[in-house]
Amino acid sequence: MSTLDISEPPVAELATTWLQHAIDRAAARGGGQVRVPPGTHRTGAIRLRSGIDLHLEAGALLQFVPDPALYPAVEARWEGTAGLVHSPCLFAHGERDVSITGLGTVDGGGATWWETFRQRRGDLAHPRPTLIGLHGCERVTIRDVSLRNSPAWTLHPALCDDVTISGIRISNPADSPNTDGIDPESCRNVRISDCHIDVGDDCIAIKAGTEHTPDRVACENIVISNCTMIRGHGGVVIGSEMSGDVRNVVISNCVFQGTDRGIRLKTRRVRGGVIEDVRVTNVVMDDVLCPITVNPFYFCGPEGKEPHVGDRSARAVDGGTPRIRGLHLAHVTARNVHASAGHLFGLPEAPLENVTLDDLDVTFAADPRPGAPEMALAVEARTRSGIELGFVRGGELSRVRVAGADGAAVSTHACEGLELEVRGSDDGSA
Repeated sequence: MSTLDISEPPVAELATTWLQHAIDRAAARGGGQVRVPPGTHRTGAIRLRSGIDLHLEAGALLQFVPDPALYPAVEARWEGTAGLVHSPCLFAHGERDVSITGLGTVDGGGATWWETFRQRRGDLAHPRPTLIGLHGCERVTIRDVSLRNSPAWTLHPALCDDVTISGIRISNPADSPNTDGIDPESCRNVRISDCHIDVGDDCIAIKAGTEHTPDRVACENIVISNCTMIRGHGGVVIGSEMSGDVRNVVISNCVFQGTDRGIRLKTRRVRGGVIEDVRVTNVVMDDVLCPITVNPFYFCGPEGKEPHVGDRSARAVDGGTPRIRGLHLAHVTARNVHASAGHLFGLPEAPLENVTLDDLDVTFAADPRPGAPEMALAVEARTRSGIELGFVRGGELSRVRVAGADGAAVSTHACEGLELEVRGSDDGSA
């Protein structure tokens, strides 16, 4: 194993060739650490290789230049479907033992990409680059680096096994479009810990492809711990792309602040797949619209407005019927909540099964702003709404406290086998 420092190109030139040469040369020798020294290094897309640790020293800035010509098309997944996308800024495909480490910064130059997306979407031949895209890799480590201004999703491991993400900082403006923080898709054995995520979309989104993905591969064995998540549309989100199944997810010891929703599960009919065995514990939320949502009527994106998506009557059960079961939350505090204390629904033909909420403490904001708990037909904006449960089969709410709700602390629709121990703020009753 060897250590290589990148050569410094002339100031007017991009560092792409020098950096790629250093990576390829180290890989040819069997791997090693490629060190990026302090200073600003302007570059286009870089391809990572097996056995390489790309190490950004403190003070090093990889500045990706927002020119589509520098990001040639590669085959990868985008929003759950395989196809051609502009190469991620840092990209690996089919590699093993890949790492990005150090106290330096990776800047995706996102502003130009965002403006093109907002104003002239047809100007791009392919979807925008992700900042770090890892496709079909094994034994991946991302540690300590700062990631900012991603053109689209920030960190996207897809079809990877054995992924460790720790101690990183992600920062994208609140109004930047689709700049999710960390999106593991159809991965196994993922550990995300000690990260700070402040983005313009979901902070962490766990995905497993859509109905249009021919290879249905589960996202499973996911552990998320000791993270702070700020402002995103959701703190930890599962879906809406989950056709390959999502299972065995543990979320613990996290803080969500100013996110629209806290824990969020979303899908819709035709998508199929199963979400099961999700456990959440020791989470504190502040200034959220709704702490917990489960929505199988999600209408955003292509085909989301089809009549079957929002239909609240039972439909035939088939391979496209999504199922959600085994959702367990305990020791969760949510302060300064605005819209709803909780919005948990199954489908009438496939109820949400085996749900437990234990030691959930929700307090509404003194001056709440209205908002829709979920993106579904007929779910209107509201404020200070209690926990709403619909089409739920089997479960228990225990030691649940809701302070400041306008109306009942909990309401149910078409539920069966639920045990409720819920207290409101004023009279101690459910």
